[in-house]
Amino acid sequence: MPGQVHKHHRIARVLADEIRAGVHSDGSRLPGEHALTQRFGVSRTTLRQALQVLGEEGLIATHAGIGSFVTFDGTPLDNRLGWTRALAEQGTELTTETLRFEEVTDPELAAALGLGPTAFLALDRVRRLPDGRGVSLEHSRVPVTESLAGLPRRGLDGGSLNQALVAAGRITDSGEGVVSVRGLDETEAAVLHRSRGESFLRLTQVYRAADNSVVEHVSSLLDPTRFELHVRSGRGGRL
Repeated sequence: MPGQVHKHHRIARVLADEIRAGVHSDGSRLPGEHALTQRFGVSRTTLRQALQVLGEEGLIATHAGIGSFVTFDGTPLDNRLGWTRALAEQGTELTTETLRFEEVTDPELAAALGLGPTAFLALDRVRRLPDGRGVSLEHSRVPVTESLAGLPRRGLDGGSLNQALVAAGRITDSGEGVVSVRGLDETEAAVLHRSRGESFLRLTQVYRAADNSVVEHVSSLLDPTRFELHVRSGRGGRL
């Protein structure tokens, strides 16, 4: 993957220089994916990695007709940056504790996602307020590919799983989620330092690549007094 990583950063630099020079003016649209892949002679995956870099630098934004986003204390959280970095950039005093990061097998989840016998990267994290109370508990499961094998031993650069997925060519193209409310069980309450039975939002999301393969499955428990889920629809969208 080193060649692809170098390639998408090179493309991002070229487009970033053009944006800053006014070639692509503020508010205008970049050429379509097909035009850009033809121009740079790369795959859609490599191009999307480049666009992801531009998005993280705040040079471009993508807008879907129907979508959703999560806020913490009313401020949107950017999944591309990862919640840890997004919250840090807001000056929010939350600490992130990694409960486990390892390769596991989960036949039940694999069957639910329509996968065969599959190993997953399991990353469990809790985010806490300064007083130690947890406001979120996140269970992320990523199907292991050749480029992701051994990632727990290598560690996450900057603590961002999303960056590791992008570097491995696992780019999210679409996602779907389900939101419910339920009380914390005994184990969850102990980890979060909250009361058993306390109501938390449960957000379950599945992210897929352009070929419809599963990139990541995430199940999060969120304190409803701090987190909100906002849903938006474009022209013709119905909920």
